[in-house]
Amino acid sequence: MLPEIENLLHLQEADREIQRLQEEVAALPKRVAAIEEKLAVTKAHLEKSKTAVKTDEAARRKYETAIQDLQQKISKYRDQSLDVKTNEQYKALLHEIQFAEQEIRINEDKILELMVNAEAREKDVKAAEAELKAETAEIEKEKNLARERTAEDEKQLAEWNAKRETMRAGVNPDLLRQYERVLKFRGSGIAEVRDHKCMGCQVMLRPQTYNEVRSGQQVMVCDSCQRVLYFNPANNEPIEEKSAVVARRRRARPKSDAAQAWYHRSHFADHGEVFLCFLNGSDNASSRRVYEAGVGRKIGDILIREGKYSLAFPEDIGHAIRLNGVWEESEIDEWGDELPMIVLDALQRDLEAARADGIVEPHTSAESEVPSEQSAAN
Repeated sequence: MLPEIENLLHLQEADREIQRLQEEVAALPKRVAAIEEKLAVTKAHLEKSKTAVKTDEAARRKYETAIQDLQQKISKYRDQSLDVKTNEQYKALLHEIQFAEQEIRINEDKILELMVNAEAREKDVKAAEAELKAETAEIEKEKNLARERTAEDEKQLAEWNAKRETMRAGVNPDLLRQYERVLKFRGSGIAEVRDHKCMGCQVMLRPQTYNEVRSGQQVMVCDSCQRVLYFNPANNEPIEEKSAVVARRRRARPKSDAAQAWYHRSHFADHGEVFLCFLNGSDNASSRRVYEAGVGRKIGDILIREGKYSLAFPEDIGHAIRLNGVWEESEIDEWGDELPMIVLDALQRDLEAARADGIVEPHTSAESEVPSEQSAAN
């Protein structure tokens, strides 16, 4: 591995740790704010409970005053009844006394109801006070921890920022600009290559790119995501061992008369390695689609010719490796201009299995091996 790549890996580690610490520092005040918000809710509940108690006490005093006033009226009416001259006057006073007594009973019932509720009100107040006391202690504890954690994080941030500046000095300025530009938009500027893929974007690499990264002789970037690439042998199965595993697998052979066929070509016009997809139509016509083998991008438009593909495209099929692969034509149309990764992986695995079985592309002359640019674009 190039020393600059190693420095870049250390720089990425520093950047990730700095980002983690910055996020943690930013999150701590939010946590305290959430606890304070909960504390405010508890305080509001306590105030509401206390207000309810005070309201009940005021209502009880009002009812008690009303009872005293009614009792005074009854006493007055009874004194007046001793001086009345007629039965009508006596009955009128008696009616007033009965009405006052009825009002007294109503007020006494209301006082009794308030007394029953008073016990529950007191319990609510005590519970709210206890909860407020506990939460107040908790928030003070959280605040102290947040202050301590923030101080520690800021100390580590200063240390990592100092390390980062030292690491930046050990990276080529052009490479550093490439790393930081991609880091800004994608969250990381360097990615490992594993199993022929960029682990940053999960896109298959061109064979030449993969080999260059694996050799570790020069800096390479992913064509898809622009991350700087590196190879770690510890995370990659040795080529010899991987080939032996593929060779031991029993590979299914494609049906020669199938209505759909997939092929691999190592050279196709100016596009290098490609996958070819042929489909027989219902109107005695066939079609051809071409995709880049490394990233699965579609090349050119769909080419349609009369007859079945085995007769319509002999110049393509005669110099290619037949692969396994069957998908509905409607599904292939939905792919648009790029093969899904699951399809691309399946074709790559079957190509490896075919090569492990000893299947190679037929040797041809330079003139007949590569289709013309016009044929490839059609």
